[in-house]
Amino acid sequence: MCGVAGLFTGCTALTPCPPPPPVPPGAGGPPGAGGSPYAGGPPYAAAPDDVPAAGSPYAPDPYRSPFGDWYERVAARPPLRRALVLPEGTAPFSPALAPVTGHPLVRALPAAAQTRLLALHAHRYLGFTARLEHLVVNRTALGIAHGTLGVDLPEEMRFDAYKLYCDEAWHALTAADLARQLRHATGVAAPDAGTPAFLARLAAVREAVGPRSAQLAELVFVVCSETLVSATLPAGAEDPLMPAALRDTLRDHARDEVRHHAYFAAFLRLLWAGLDARQRRTAGRLVPRAVAAFLGPDLPALRADLASAGLRPGEAEQVLAETHPPHAVAAYAREAARPALGHFAELGVLDDPYVREELAAHGLSWDAHVT
Repeated sequence: MCGVAGLFTGCTALTPCPPPPPVPPGAGGPPGAGGSPYAGGPPYAAAPDDVPAAGSPYAPDPYRSPFGDWYERVAARPPLRRALVLPEGTAPFSPALAPVTGHPLVRALPAAAQTRLLALHAHRYLGFTARLEHLVVNRTALGIAHGTLGVDLPEEMRFDAYKLYCDEAWHALTAADLARQLRHATGVAAPDAGTPAFLARLAAVREAVGPRSAQLAELVFVVCSETLVSATLPAGAEDPLMPAALRDTLRDHARDEVRHHAYFAAFLRLLWAGLDARQRRTAGRLVPRAVAAFLGPDLPALRADLASAGLRPGEAEQVLAETHPPHAVAAYAREAARPALGHFAELGVLDDPYVREELAAHGLSWDAHVT
């Protein structure tokens, strides 16, 4: 579910380790129940009572499991260990998924420096996968499986969460294994650029809504991320410039994510049915920010990679400015966000004028996606 979505803009890992704060005693209900769910000022402050809450006018459809053939698929999975082989002259990552490598200043670097930059991109993708799956998606899967999220879910959906957990743990394992092989094959270790922008953004979203709604904010984030990347993974899986082990891993991952997309689309409908009007407004206005947190560029990480490859600070800034212009980043985000926003639109979430303002503020006008 990390996908190649974040690779266009250099996104890295997301790992909020502390568990979400528990619902205060007596609060009951879904995350954020009771009192104002907002901690900050506009646009995250509570909406006036006369603003209609976005929400579905109908009950969710009965849950239909997308994991019906899960045991057969797991039995047919290839061995966990994909051997990373990099023949001489083979790039450790596809340049098509590393925009900075096509810039003239980067192309003028020695071949070894360009290879290093591609290896760093590969490490960021693999770290993105391992940490996001383990520490965010699987935390939600655990909550679903054990019924600790305050959401009324069918027994079959809760049981399917165990299967989803296994899938995501497998993705994390293969990513971590490939990262180790990459280090041995190239001599390039995984970069340490401090707190990833991805992590800082989710932490900021959780902090903005306060402890009562922090868990709800994370659920919105997981739903967004799980429903927007399934369409982006196949691009990397079919890229002939990607090392075979990475390409095959992306293909395996993409097959699983089709089912995960369906699962979280169903989960969103059940979650939404259990929220009251104020909670729906809270969650709806978090959608644009959750999408932006997932898709936005991690410029500090890219800046560090470019410096590591040998560019001077001014040169690195030029590369970033010319490979990540705001209009290109916004256009990419609008296209990548289409599947996720579509699910919220079906529930009426995007009818809320405050949500539309937030979409516009993040360059995510929904009207541009209507087909």
